[in-house]
Amino acid sequence: MSSLQFWKPGTSAPGSTLDRDTQAEGSFISSAPSYAPLSVQSQRERLPIYKHRDKILYCIEKYPVAIVVGQTGCGKTTQIPQYLYEAGWAAEGNIIACTQPRRVAATSVAGRVASEVGSILGDEVGYTIRFEDVSDKERTRILYMTDGMLFRETLVDPLLSRYSVIMVDEAHERGIYTDLLLGLLKKIQKKRPSLRLVISSATLDATSFLNYFTSSSSKDDAIIVSLEGRVFPVEVAYLREPTADYVKSAAMTAWNIHLQPYPGDILIFLTGREEIDRCLEELSELIPTRPKHPQRLIPLPLHAGLTSDEQLSVFDTADRDTRKVIIATNIAEASVTIDGIKYVIDSGFVKIRVYNPRTALASLATVPTSRASATQRAGRAGRTAPGVCYRLYPISAYETMADSTPAEITRTDMTTPILQLKALGIDDLMKFDWVSSPPSESVLRALEGLVAAGMLGEDGRLTVIGAQVAECPVELGIARMMFKSKDFQCGEEILTIAAMTSVQDVFIIRDGAPGALDELERRKFTAEEGDHLTLLNAYNAFVRYGKSLSWCKSHALSFRAMSRAVSIRSQLKKYMQRFNLPIQSCEGDGKRLRQCLVSGYWRNGARWVADGTYRSVRGNQTLHVHPTSVMFTRKPRSGWVVFHEMEETKKTQIRILTEIEPDWCAQIFVSLKHRESHPSFPGFWNMATSSWTRGQLRAEQ
Repeated sequence: MSSLQFWKPGTSAPGSTLDRDTQAEGSFISSAPSYAPLSVQSQRERLPIYKHRDKILYCIEKYPVAIVVGQTGCGKTTQIPQYLYEAGWAAEGNIIACTQPRRVAATSVAGRVASEVGSILGDEVGYTIRFEDVSDKERTRILYMTDGMLFRETLVDPLLSRYSVIMVDEAHERGIYTDLLLGLLKKIQKKRPSLRLVISSATLDATSFLNYFTSSSSKDDAIIVSLEGRVFPVEVAYLREPTADYVKSAAMTAWNIHLQPYPGDILIFLTGREEIDRCLEELSELIPTRPKHPQRLIPLPLHAGLTSDEQLSVFDTADRDTRKVIIATNIAEASVTIDGIKYVIDSGFVKIRVYNPRTALASLATVPTSRASATQRAGRAGRTAPGVCYRLYPISAYETMADSTPAEITRTDMTTPILQLKALGIDDLMKFDWVSSPPSESVLRALEGLVAAGMLGEDGRLTVIGAQVAECPVELGIARMMFKSKDFQCGEEILTIAAMTSVQDVFIIRDGAPGALDELERRKFTAEEGDHLTLLNAYNAFVRYGKSLSWCKSHALSFRAMSRAVSIRSQLKKYMQRFNLPIQSCEGDGKRLRQCLVSGYWRNGARWVADGTYRSVRGNQTLHVHPTSVMFTRKPRSGWVVFHEMEETKKTQIRILTEIEPDWCAQIFVSLKHRESHPSFPGFWNMATSSWTRGQLRAEQ
């Protein structure tokens, strides 16, 4: 194995080598001092935030909005809700909420805080994420949740009346629902002055939040509370030269760290499931080469496609004489404390969703991470002990990185968010106080699409079906499909497909190679029409044969993924029953079922071309079938498909395809075009929204 040359800025000799023959790492890796076990209270008092406790509580009492800025690891996420709880903010049945951008953070932090409070998770301290609620309506007083869940709660309780304090954590990440939630909370505070907001950020962009919440007439609306100090120091080392394969380099670096005599677990940041699987494979090939090593290396994946239980397994304490190496996406970047992590390996890349309003297609693109994210990643190494961060890129690459990742609202499809804002009674989008205004073209295309899909009327206001779809916890296309299932009499099957497309990695890739599925086993479920019906067959077989782990193993299916699909389906069924949607079976009529799919994927059509690729209906973009699709090696008889999602790596790939007839797609487009051509179709142009949109569009052009 070749060596990797790292160097630490500020040292005189940038040439430290980390390879399998190295016996010491000098200033990069040092034997950490051991600490005697401490009581929970002693551990809390050792956190840097503890000395600021009284100042934080005073500012929250005096100011409607407190913007708390502190380095990663100072204790913001776990301690501030507890300080508020101890100070009486949860008295008289009130709840202290803390939102997180990701579900793994909400679940893991809730578990940690519950143990510190001395409570069972789901009692005094709980969490709620999409399709999972571990809390008690009567007893829970500290509630962790994703920002999307709190945003959805405003559809039921517009004033969020059960909360006394709402803490928006990791606000600097600027997720779409973080931004929308901040806009709503600012609006709510005008009607509920007693509501207190805590905006937490690990990076120094607090001034923009201060300006957002401070009115020109009063400077006492918000205050910045700066917290100093980190629990443990983190040293940073950079590669001297760029690496051609950062996945392989990450595995090599982790293995070489493992060969050193110093303790501590390892956290690797990669961009997605495929890279994580490849890194796991690289490590699995290295592990047998040192069978007599005193420590065992235990590789563990961490990504959004895992169930909550699988994600939480990375927090389990490693057995004696074992070292964990956790290979994660950026879901481990914020608000996550994994005990024992001393080494972080940062690939320098992240996968983000990018939306093109002109083609109405969203894709996942791999891009260099930002400096703010790099700082967050390095901070994972200093949570419970001194640590080291190995960055798999030169310092010159770091210096060219953007300061922060662009706000998600500037690069996302606004269709669902605008539908939800309309459901909240915000018809005039110009008057909504955006933290960052979305691109005018995204707003315009979203409004056009919503009118065309029947979610908004010709006057630009919410229709009955639009209000119902806004409440469904699935993306717009899937929700529309569920409602259209009444016309095609296939509600039973569409419900299953909606659940199966909400989970990832149903089929197990046994040998780790991309697309190398166990064809013999998968063929038992494969439908010639494509992936949606294949997923339907797999689900039906799973339910029919007893939902057993052993059966899943013998059929190359993930028991966890299938079990989660069962749970999601049961929850979506309640929505269909609530809206009186018939749950009928199409009795094997694949034609009706596929026609219903087109009603939901009307923007995701593509036609086959002679070179084996596809062209998107919108934008004529070249698309490649993902290797895991059953359509990867076959041509659709009709030449047309609809797809569930698109991913952009070295080429643009589409996942979960189903063959359709071109005239079905034409019927949908004729219906949509009929609405677009109607004289009063652009009814929203009559509202102030449209003048703002037109003005913005002209300004941007």
